[in-house]
Amino acid sequence: MVEITHKSTTLRRAVAQATVLVSKQETIDAVVNNTVPKGNVFEMAKTAGLFAVKKTSDMIPDCHPLPVEYTGVSYEIEGLKIYINLEVRTIYRTGVEVEAMHGASVVALTMYDMLKPIDKGIEVQNIKLLEKQGGKSDFKDRFRKDLTAAVIVCSDSISAGQKEDKAGKAIMEKLNTASVETVEYIVVPDEIDAIQKILLKHTELGTDLVIYTGGTGLSKRDVTPEAITPLLDREIPGIMEAARNYGQDRTPFSMLSRGIAGVKDETLVLTLPGSTKGASESMDALFPALLHIFRIFKGARHD
Repeated sequence: MVEITHKSTTLRRAVAQATVLVSKQETIDAVVNNTVPKGNVFEMAKTAGLFAVKKTSDMIPDCHPLPVEYTGVSYEIEGLKIYINLEVRTIYRTGVEVEAMHGASVVALTMYDMLKPIDKGIEVQNIKLLEKQGGKSDFKDRFRKDLTAAVIVCSDSISAGQKEDKAGKAIMEKLNTASVETVEYIVVPDEIDAIQKILLKHTELGTDLVIYTGGTGLSKRDVTPEAITPLLDREIPGIMEAARNYGQDRTPFSMLSRGIAGVKDETLVLTLPGSTKGASESMDALFPALLHIFRIFKGARHD
């Protein structure tokens, strides 16, 4: 199966449709009047669809088992066609499109099985996805495409050339996928003055996003939060709470990060862990949804 552990848990929703075409009005009348010999077609088919949704991962090899939070089945009759609409919702890391289509198809097949003794001309048609919501794809095209960022690596050892930076480069890769241009990438030692100087430079330039990686731990040289906090106009605690919560699902050490986030002027400032994994996972947790803040800034300017 495809790797999904890097994805965030969000509300996912899908609506699928299948169509059953009968060959005569008498068949429709039998369904509506509940006179089909095999029983109540609508209720039996609905029950089969509910089972099918929950069993999708058992039938489709690449589908992940997931918690089905809601399944709804509804019917519409137009002429000799019965339209089956099936909706599935979950709060999970992957979508429910296949679950919805699988459920709708089984509803249709159950109706076919129940109606074929009284109608030899019945057909199942047009199994398709009508709607899909949830996940990063819902947001990726809603944000500005002219955003700029600076990436600052805070590390004595990397600054001294004793180690290679990987966290900063991982951050830049994530920014690139979110269509954010990195205008500066720099390594500085764990010194408050050096850390502050970069932020002041980029707020003056009007850089949209300044991301620090490193210096958020518990050693005596980890001073990034102490350097950044006095310069912020406002902190945004929920940003790093989201990153730590995401990380905590993957390692119990995430709770030890002291990273902060906030705004100076109209520049968003993030302080992420210095490990490559910690920085990359924090970016996964926050982007692209975090970029919504720049739409808020734009609205505030217009007010």
